[in-house]
Amino acid sequence: MAGSVVKCLYRRPQYERARRTGCGSAPTRRTREAPVCRNVKTRRGPIMLDWDDLRFFLAIARHGSLSAAAKDLHVAQSTVGRRLASLEASLGVRLLNRTPEGYVPTLAGHDVREQAERLEAEALSVERNVGGRDTRLAGLVRVTCAETVASHILAPCFAALHVQHPDIMIELNPDPRELSLSMREAEISVRLKRPDQHELVVRRMGSMAFGLYASPKYLEQCGELDFEGGCPGHHLITQLDDIEDARQTGWLADLAPRARVALQTTSHEAAVSAAVHSGGLACLARFRADREVGLTRLIVPSPVPSAGIWLVVHRDNRRTPRIRAALTHITECVQSFVGKLFPPDAEGRTTDDPAK
Repeated sequence: MAGSVVKCLYRRPQYERARRTGCGSAPTRRTREAPVCRNVKTRRGPIMLDWDDLRFFLAIARHGSLSAAAKDLHVAQSTVGRRLASLEASLGVRLLNRTPEGYVPTLAGHDVREQAERLEAEALSVERNVGGRDTRLAGLVRVTCAETVASHILAPCFAALHVQHPDIMIELNPDPRELSLSMREAEISVRLKRPDQHELVVRRMGSMAFGLYASPKYLEQCGELDFEGGCPGHHLITQLDDIEDARQTGWLADLAPRARVALQTTSHEAAVSAAVHSGGLACLARFRADREVGLTRLIVPSPVPSAGIWLVVHRDNRRTPRIRAALTHITECVQSFVGKLFPPDAEGRTTDDPAK
């Protein structure tokens, strides 16, 4: 009996017949069947697509290239291309057009992407809900954070966590981007900017003070700083605008509008190294830069904005024992550094929280 298919993805009958029997091959002549159908009558009813094909399609649509999608999925580039071809053959329609700027969704591709992302969100929700019932203090916990926090605060402290809970493995990912906890790119995030997604549980652990630094050699070469005149003749080392501590970059740009930007970077450690080697003026975290013998902290006419340190976890994961153990350890670790992160003589408030 004919059935009604509402808002579903389906395979063309001849492709499905070849797939089930293993005989013959799919026809090469294309028809004008659409990949997304509404109220379409069919004798066969809806056919389930391979979720992996949709997952590969989403990766290409998001990253714009086969190579970037392959890197994200940890597979070979040829595998990504093969999966895309499989999905397009199953649907009988092109989903992505290759352009000089990368892969761009067709109209059909936009429709499929919207539905596939809804499926993905539901699947991830199921995984989080089931994973939250895990009662073992064992397994993988992925932590993402700013590079300097990872290198100088969290990495040394995770050794103690391993002594207490040897079956918990930490995967520490220093990344200037805000990885998605909802998309399971990580379980825990330690950030210098408060996120605003409603499904996240956020806790403020402290503040991080910043200062303006330069090497003695640089100051000797470029002369005194004329803050009233906008620091003409000086060079700046700045953070790119799309990372967390861009507020300090904005403050530096306002302080020295006539200075020339010599280096932009997403890496705080790279900025520290460049400043030590006389690359210019840099706004750096005090707990990191104060101990560099090759840097001098400068007196400035206005306070440098500090940053809050935020601990973030998805609400569905916060009660999972291994994740709770990692959250507790991270909080204790950061709070043990309070005196160094925000020294008693530090000035400036966080722009996202009036409290220090």
